[in-house]
Amino acid sequence: MAIQLYDLAGAEDDRRFSPYCWRAKMALMHKGLTFEILPWRFTEKDKIAFTGSTTVPVIVDGKRAVYDSWEIAVYLDEAYPSRPGLFEGSESRALSLFLSHWAVRSLHAPLLRAILMDLYGHLHEKDRAYFRETREKRLGGRLEDIAADPKKWLAEFRGALEPLRPGLVQNAFIAGKGPGFADYIVFGAFQWARSMSPLRLLEPDDPVYAWRERMLDLFDGYARKAKGYAA
Repeated sequence: MAIQLYDLAGAEDDRRFSPYCWRAKMALMHKGLTFEILPWRFTEKDKIAFTGSTTVPVIVDGKRAVYDSWEIAVYLDEAYPSRPGLFEGSESRALSLFLSHWAVRSLHAPLLRAILMDLYGHLHEKDRAYFRETREKRLGGRLEDIAADPKKWLAEFRGALEPLRPGLVQNAFIAGKGPGFADYIVFGAFQWARSMSPLRLLEPDDPVYAWRERMLDLFDGYARKAKGYAA
């Protein structure tokens, strides 16, 4: 029986934009596991209430429900040890956890502000009031005011990527010679933006650009084929 994944969707069922759900999807692809995607929206919390979570990603694997992208990655490696690993040992897992927290604080914060109105425009109608209320409370202002200077936030986002560049000059992936969950953590942010906004995040001479191209090509171009804008 295929694993079920509840995945955040926009106005269209196939516009899947959550950076955390992208982490989970890439992890499932990495493990070579068959999964079924169930589109979910912010205001459909009743659909996942049985799991104890109010947010996605959520996977249901037989009788087991797991939520939170980090917990899903850990579960997949422990439940399917014979398949390709997402972490190469406990040190890799510890460093990936650090990277996860770094990405949320350093990458997601400016990126959200840079793509905010594009993101809002692609939401399902029934989610817009919820999104506006919760994000304006979280961000401390009207969406339109917060998103008024996308160039400023884009510059901050590009600057925040600097710690990744030296490693990506020497290695094909953040995790080293091959991709790991560390790569999927960062890549989730790029798919978040690509799914919802035409904003050009990177220049072609950026080492991160070349890495993103490799990520888009993984698993027979799984992420590249997803609905979104040109990278």
